[in-house]
Amino acid sequence: MAAKYNRLSKNNAAVLFVDHQSGLFSLVRDFSADEFRNNVLALADIAKYYNLPVVLTTSFEDGPNGPIIPELKKMFSDAPYIARPGQINAWDNEDFTKCVRDTGRKQLIIAGIVTEVCVAFPALSALEEGFEVFIVTDASGTFNESARYAAWHRMSNAGCQLMNWFSVASELHRDWRNDVEGLMNILSNHLPDYRNLVTSHSATSHIFT
Repeated sequence: MAAKYNRLSKNNAAVLFVDHQSGLFSLVRDFSADEFRNNVLALADIAKYYNLPVVLTTSFEDGPNGPIIPELKKMFSDAPYIARPGQINAWDNEDFTKCVRDTGRKQLIIAGIVTEVCVAFPALSALEEGFEVFIVTDASGTFNESARYAAWHRMSNAGCQLMNWFSVASELHRDWRNDVEGLMNILSNHLPDYRNLVTSHSATSHIFT
C-alpha cells in the first residue's frame, strides 16, 4: 500500500516556537551559531509571509534558560506567548495547549531548543492527540549530532514528518506563480547561494531585455 503524502497547507498549519531562548541558544552545537539563528528567523519569516498562526513559549525564563530571543518577540508581538513556570514538556502547560487548540489548525510545524526534549516531548504529545506534526530540523538544535539523530529517529518513528525550513516554504507555496517575488525574497534573504543565483539571473535578464 502506497504511503499517503500529507502536504502542509497554509490554511491548516500553525507554527510553534518552543524555547528559542537566549541561554539555550548557547547549548546548540549541531549547527554554527550564525547558521542556526538564520534558520530560526527564516522559519519566522515563513510564518509571517503565509500568515500562519504562531504560538511562542519559553521554559523557566527567569533562570539560566533566559528570555526568548528578541527577534521572535518583536516579529510576533501579537502572538500568544506562554512563559511556562517549570513544565519541561510544553504540552503539560494548559495555557500552551489551549493556545494551540484555539488556532483551529491540525498541522503543527514545530521547532525549538533542545531537539530531544523541548521539541520531541510536545511533538509526541501532539501526535497522541491527533495532530499532524512537522518538525523543522534546521530550526531545532541540540548539544551534538548524536542527540540530534536519536531525537529525529524517535519522532520520525512515531509519525512526525521531518523537514527543513526550505522545504516548509516550498510545500506551503505550491507553485512559483502564486508569488514569485515573495518566495524568492525569503529564499534569497536566508540562503546566500540563492541570493547569488537571483542576482545573477537579474543581471542576465537585464542584459537581454
